[in-house]
Amino acid sequence: MAQQTDDLRGNKIFGAILASLFILVVSGVASGMIFAPNPPKVMGDKIVVQEAAAPETEAPDVPPDWGTVLKTADVAAGATISQKCQSCHNFANGGPNQTGPNLWGVIGRKPGTHPGFSYSSAMVDFGDKIGVWDYNHLYGFIHGPQA
Repeated sequence: MAQQTDDLRGNKIFGAILASLFILVVSGVASGMIFAPNPPKVMGDKIVVQEAAAPETEAPDVPPDWGTVLKTADVAAGATISQKCQSCHNFANGGPNQTGPNLWGVIGRKPGTHPGFSYSSAMVDFGDKIGVWDYNHLYGFIHGPQA
């Protein structure tokens, strides 16, 4: 009886391989029938591409007319806006320097020269270039300090 079991073992392995191949082939055919590709009726369908219009250039940011704007300035709104600056700067007369220099009396002062504050060489060079802070230079500096 032991001899007969060994003969059937090879048949079982061969049968398992055949069954696996059969299942593989049947599943491939069935999936091809279920998920049949739908080719386009006309090859090379045209895609209409609308060309983008030329981008509009932004108007350059120019300082306002200070004689008009300063007369109508809202001091309360300016105080609210400047609160984000107070995390680094002090606005009090004679107040201490913080991460940034004290800004009391900045108009008319040469950039990079507030006593007791260590300025970068770029800021000192900027001060040598423009002379003193005026409204137009402050406007440009606040809108783009990296420039």
